[in-house]
Amino acid sequence: MFLKRCERRKNGKAHSYWALVESYRTARGSRHRVIAYLGELAPSETSGWAQLGRTLSGKRRTRPEPSLFDPPHYDEPADDEPTLVRLRDLRLERLRNFGDVWLAWGLWRLLELDALLDRLMPEGREEIPWHQMAAILTIARFCEPSSELHIEDTWYRGTALDDLLGVPAEKVHTDRLYAALDHLLPHKDALEQHLRQRLGDLFDLKYELLLYDITSTYFEGQCAANPLARRGYSRDSRPDCLQVLIGLVVTEDGFPLGYQVFAGNRNDATTVKEVVTAMEQKYGRANRVWVMDRGMVSEENLDLLRQTKASYIVGTPKAMLRGFEQALTDHHDWHTAQEGVEVKRVSGPNGQEVFILARSADRRAKEQAMHERFLIRLEEGLRKLEAAMASGRLRDLGLANRRLGRLLEKNWRASGAFEIRIERLRRSTTKAHLKIAWTRNVRWSEWTSLADGCYVLRSNLCDVDPATLWKRYIQLTDAEWAFRIVKDELSIRPIWHQKAERVQAHILVCFLAYVLWKTLAGWMHRARLGDAPRTLVEELAKIKSGDVVLQAITQNGQPSRSIRLRCVTEPDSAQKALLSRLGIKLPRRLRRLDEAPGQP
Repeated sequence: MFLKRCERRKNGKAHSYWALVESYRTARGSRHRVIAYLGELAPSETSGWAQLGRTLSGKRRTRPEPSLFDPPHYDEPADDEPTLVRLRDLRLERLRNFGDVWLAWGLWRLLELDALLDRLMPEGREEIPWHQMAAILTIARFCEPSSELHIEDTWYRGTALDDLLGVPAEKVHTDRLYAALDHLLPHKDALEQHLRQRLGDLFDLKYELLLYDITSTYFEGQCAANPLARRGYSRDSRPDCLQVLIGLVVTEDGFPLGYQVFAGNRNDATTVKEVVTAMEQKYGRANRVWVMDRGMVSEENLDLLRQTKASYIVGTPKAMLRGFEQALTDHHDWHTAQEGVEVKRVSGPNGQEVFILARSADRRAKEQAMHERFLIRLEEGLRKLEAAMASGRLRDLGLANRRLGRLLEKNWRASGAFEIRIERLRRSTTKAHLKIAWTRNVRWSEWTSLADGCYVLRSNLCDVDPATLWKRYIQLTDAEWAFRIVKDELSIRPIWHQKAERVQAHILVCFLAYVLWKTLAGWMHRARLGDAPRTLVEELAKIKSGDVVLQAITQNGQPSRSIRLRCVTEPDSAQKALLSRLGIKLPRRLRRLDEAPGQP
């Protein structure tokens, strides 16, 4: 669900309000439906901030206070005395982005990352503390993903972070940002353990069900100094580039628990032992349930999980479905898991495992459409081959078989649909020297009509009903969605760093930014604002800070000093509704600066 801003005019006035919208699929494509219309909270309603506080009450952590989002305190000149100003000299200067960085800075402090890194990276001889530079890197990745050079040249100078963090813009440059990456990386394990505890306190997370998935991200450049940069199966459709693999472990709610980086040519199944061992070393052994896709499945991995007394729910290769043909044709013992999805339990051969057959109406329609499309393309290609042979342009038998092989490879989903023969003509009264003939494979058609939309799950949770096992497996989409957010919203790809340590640090910053993203999504969910933060971040980014400069004058009209008030723009009614539901209040003024005549 996501937020949509609506505009309408009534009685000559423009009105803005928010609608909570859900996206759903229909036969004609994706459609939207309005779940609720949102305004400011009534006095009897509870804000999302209060919901977070209720979760923390009674635990080791104290209830969060709105002061997390207040600007730092500065010693300001007293403004109790009335001051005469010349209105014609009033001007606005130094306009900066405020709302989005203010929100990200508050999330950083809400997760107590400032206190943790202050303890892990104590101040030394450096001019700017490294924990503040780490905050700048993460907030930049959250608000406007870009390179360190862009942060120095453009982004940081255009934000109000110097007022919030106290770090002048001239102190934020690429050398210091790169050095901050180097200082941050050694604390990866400590950060993961801290975030596990803090997120668990904020959102009352459970860690019995762990979802593991893997993706790739590619490089620009030769990456000669990075031994992990290798060519392999690219999820980004960039097989021409070197890449690394990222394995991410998330909870059933999609909150990240940890990640590992692997060489770009590693097989997915070979990463499971390393990830499971790392999770056990950090958080101990427990009766956890691991959910993995079929690319992770191997007998060695399943034996490992059994030895550690862990449970598992995994997908299986498509070829395994052939062994359940009789169970698929049997119409008994099917149970509805949700609308359009049916599941069936089949006991394993040794009684220690259970197999779950699942069939989905939507998936069936999708696979049938794909098969039909490939069938049409394959038949068109066969007719072109037949025409080339009939005209005499294609005479070589070896060349004809190679062209047929390329055609079948290109349309591999329908490669078994026909039985195809190419023969050389002994005597011909025409120009043709070769002949091609094909007939429909009835067995293939029968199997696809039965198997389309079906798949098999495998688990050692033999006492759990099949519908529950299927629902737990489907939660693996939360891990896939995490990769989509990191790639699309936080721009983890492409990676421009060339050194192995810098690549690792870049991924760590993206991981921290994703934690901020998920924290905001969980907060929005408590505030009944959906779970898609992009609209909220973009809306708050419209709130600016600026200097209102006033020229003070004496009683006789002579200029005395300039008064510079660093203020925050007033949010409009729609923005106030969002802030009301989040339960936070925007600061009005950041600081006051008085300038004597002639002072720069």
